[in-house]
Amino acid sequence: ITKICISSAPLLALGALLGACDSPASPNSSRSNSTPVTLQRVAASQIPSLGAAAPFAVFGGGQGITNQGVNTVVNGYMGTTGASTMITGFHSATYNYIETPLNVGTVNGLVITDAPQGTPADFTLAQNVAADALTAFNLLAAIPGGIDPGAGLLGGLTLAPGVYKSASGTFQLIGSDLSLDGQGDTNSIWVFQMGSSLTVGEPVAPRNVILTNGAKSKNVYWQVGSSATINGAGGGSMAGTIIAGSGVMISTPGNATLSVLNGRALGLFASVTMVNTVVNLPGTNTVVVIPPVDTLQIILSGTNAADVTAAAGKGFLKIVNNGGHVSATEIGAGTIDIVNNGGTLLATNTGDGKMTIRSTATGVVTVTNTGKGNVSVVASGADSITVNHTGDDDYSYPASTGILKRR
Repeated sequence: ITKICISSAPLLALGALLGACDSPASPNSSRSNSTPVTLQRVAASQIPSLGAAAPFAVFGGGQGITNQGVNTVVNGYMGTTGASTMITGFHSATYNYIETPLNVGTVNGLVITDAPQGTPADFTLAQNVAADALTAFNLLAAIPGGIDPGAGLLGGLTLAPGVYKSASGTFQLIGSDLSLDGQGDTNSIWVFQMGSSLTVGEPVAPRNVILTNGAKSKNVYWQVGSSATINGAGGGSMAGTIIAGSGVMISTPGNATLSVLNGRALGLFASVTMVNTVVNLPGTNTVVVIPPVDTLQIILSGTNAADVTAAAGKGFLKIVNNGGHVSATEIGAGTIDIVNNGGTLLATNTGDGKMTIRSTATGVVTVTNTGKGNVSVVASGADSITVNHTGDDDYSYPASTGILKRR
């Protein structure tokens, strides 16, 4: 047991901090003064193994996972003990899970479900994930010595490593951000225990969990008795593994601003829902570049795309495909620039913008231009190139080694 000081502001100078910690211990942290507490530090041996759940960034119990928006990316495994049809708005390297033009989520990892797209072995693995996540949930809840640093309110606090337990059963991160200070120890651990719910952010303002001085997202755990709601206003950055007795909701429908979770969202008995959310499994270093929102001039969807990059710029998307099938549709006044070194490509221009395609793929390439924009295709692949041009503007269809058709 180590006696430390928890402050509602950034950590004070060392002398002031030591002086403040000479006062008697108290179970709560004031937002106007630095109040010392007797804090239970967490040993690595106290943290349960996640077992089969460890590689999963998102798990939706038996109720599935839902995505809305076109900018959701899951970097890690995703799964549910439910049927594969209970996953909507996603694609992996193998399957498409009921995507629509407005609900496109990329999973950079395996998707583990029951039938029809999951195998019996997949279902067994999903059951093991659920069991191991539940075991970890119960063991996290049983770690002793938790204190409530701010009467259930985490906004504006700077917390040292330790066990924190809400006296009321709920934790709320509102009003300001939460900082977790590793104090120079990259192995420092935080466990937040709550018998009921976790709320991060307010209806009109997202909040962040800020990691400082060696703190790492892999060492932060949120044991949530019921449900977790993360930044319903959209935006914000959350950190840590969330294991919720019910489900996890990140952002809410209609929010275009990207929300980020560096950690895991594991729902034991309910679904995980996301809106334009990036989830980075601890240990992944993926940087996702998202174009600014501009009245949805361009819709991009892809299946089996190994490398799809969206470049910043108003109404502009650059697509680099080194994988399999990719489809792109330009419906506004923007620009699509496609470099296709993968497989099948389907590109459609129905708007007033411009589409440039350079294809070296061995798969079939089909381009349809029915708008007032212009399309330029440079193809050097071995397979057929089919171009359908019924638009009103310029076109440029250079000869290729394939078969070029103009209609």
